[in-house]
Amino acid sequence: MILDDDPDGDWTAPGVFRCAPGVHRIPLPLPNDGLRAVNVYAVEDGDGITLVDSGWALSEARDLLETALKTLGAGFGDVRRFLVTHSHRDHYTQAVVLRHEFGMRVALGRGERSGLDIILSDRADGSANQRRLARAGAHELLSRLGAGPPPVDPTHWAPPDEWIDDGDEIVVGVGEGLRRLRAVATPGHTRGHVVFADEAADLLFSGDHVLPRITPSIALEPDPPANPLADFLTSLELMRSRPDAAMLPAHGPVGMRVHERVDELIAHHGVRLDASLAAVREGRSTASEVAAVLPWTRRGTALVDLDPFNAMLATLETASHLEVLVQRDVLTRSEQDGVDHYSL
Repeated sequence: MILDDDPDGDWTAPGVFRCAPGVHRIPLPLPNDGLRAVNVYAVEDGDGITLVDSGWALSEARDLLETALKTLGAGFGDVRRFLVTHSHRDHYTQAVVLRHEFGMRVALGRGERSGLDIILSDRADGSANQRRLARAGAHELLSRLGAGPPPVDPTHWAPPDEWIDDGDEIVVGVGEGLRRLRAVATPGHTRGHVVFADEAADLLFSGDHVLPRITPSIALEPDPPANPLADFLTSLELMRSRPDAAMLPAHGPVGMRVHERVDELIAHHGVRLDASLAAVREGRSTASEVAAVLPWTRRGTALVDLDPFNAMLATLETASHLEVLVQRDVLTRSEQDGVDHYSL
């Protein structure tokens, strides 16, 4: 059964949800992940289907996607291609596995190439984040994190068939069902994150760049740039300068407008920048020390009460906020024994 999407319902519930003419949302599970689910969008493409994002390569996610496609009168063989917003495993890996079996094409933003090269070379050992944590002065957290990520499954990772460039027009469908998706580069969450704008239909497939209930992690990737939060804020401003649209996010319910949520995200990071600056004024000098006095999650959880993975995300985000303050000439940075210290 195909249901009309309900912004007030449980967005993680399995099923097929009509969110616009010719567009259906398919939530797929993320076990042992706080996000709980990822939205894959099925877009009518002539007598086939294009999928925006693919889900994580897990048997449960595959089975639910197969069931959802059957509800739409289709199967894996009817999927023409995947348009993937970024290369995180919950968006990319199922596309790679299904392509090997069924031959559909996979497209990914060109900015993801360097990180994917590292993954494919089996060098994705988490060392970039370990180095960032060391510079943040988070040595105790490093010891709690222990071993790096699990070995890369070679069946889950491979280059795409197509690299998407900023501004590319992607035609989906034919005749009266034709739609033109504009790829827009939105670095920040990852180097090569892209969103897909269907201006004629007033839609934006926003991936992880603009999410309705949470702020995305910043630069959790094998080769993070020097100032990922600055990139993210610039990408938000870009979204604010473009036509408004109904937001189709990768995590969370539909129903919000892009500009409304972008304004909230920009304001949120303004508050975090002010709080980070206040912590430095009070005498904290490292990202680890600043993160320790800031509230985290929507519940205002203390850093010490977060699990090690989320404590890592919080500390790295704090370091990114401090770097933005340096870029804006509000703070200065100096290095002592391999640790970055910030001061007025």
